[in-house]
Amino acid sequence: MDSVTFLEGIKYLMKIGTLSDLHIDRNDEYSGLDLEKNLAEIISEKEIECLLIAGDISNHYETTHNFIKKVEQLSRIPVLFVPGNHDYWARDHDVTNTREINAFFNKQSYSLVGKPKLIGENWAIAGTPGWYDYGYGNSERYDEAAFEKKQYGFASWNDRHYVDWGKSDQQVSSDMLTQLYSDLKTVADRHIILMTHVATHPQFVIPLPHRIYNYANAFLGAKSYEQVYTDFPAIKYSIMGHVHFRKVIKDKERTYITACVGNHKHWKIKDFKTQINKSLVTFDIN
Repeated sequence: MDSVTFLEGIKYLMKIGTLSDLHIDRNDEYSGLDLEKNLAEIISEKEIECLLIAGDISNHYETTHNFIKKVEQLSRIPVLFVPGNHDYWARDHDVTNTREINAFFNKQSYSLVGKPKLIGENWAIAGTPGWYDYGYGNSERYDEAAFEKKQYGFASWNDRHYVDWGKSDQQVSSDMLTQLYSDLKTVADRHIILMTHVATHPQFVIPLPHRIYNYANAFLGAKSYEQVYTDFPAIKYSIMGHVHFRKVIKDKERTYITACVGNHKHWKIKDFKTQINKSLVTFDIN
């Protein structure tokens, strides 16, 4: 698909906001009566003109979809989104074919897959959910077959139970990367904001060796995606989710961001609006 013209007439400074991993159904106890309204109020207060959400809004694709549409309605700004692994889960509904859920998301106006958004004359936003390729796991301790089991002692990675692509994780990861390259090529002459759900930079996974993350890192990111930064130097911002921590790294070429709201179990202040304010990262483009 061709790139989609998006706010093409922008001639001024534009403020972008980004969040991920809201997990609204896990954190609903602390969200108050209307989380969408709270988020719209924050958007207004911070004068955000476009919101990017890097996945894991909920465990149900319809809940995720409805949340995005309501935030757009209340805030009156565009929301762009790439799904996270939780958005694909088939735990609370009967759609067990993950490719069917993926097709649902990809056809929505907020999707970036196959349709990068052009902003003004100089910028574009491209993205993919991405999928983990086991590359950040400790391959000296575990082989591919061990990672494929998604089982660590008595604990399991829940995608094992609730996600079914009908193909291997590495193939899903590779397919998404191929699509991303196709999309990036269409906007390579612009400054690019890249958004993925999984981590695509070694500073956004847990340093190894680590007793637990020797294994768990395999599911946090896609090491093969690091090559996009070399192949597309026009990427000026890279937005990621999934890892449940908040971090911003700047180098000479670009800024890397995770703005994860995360799980209430790790919040010192048990209030969703407070955590959105603490997590939200904004930046200006022109």
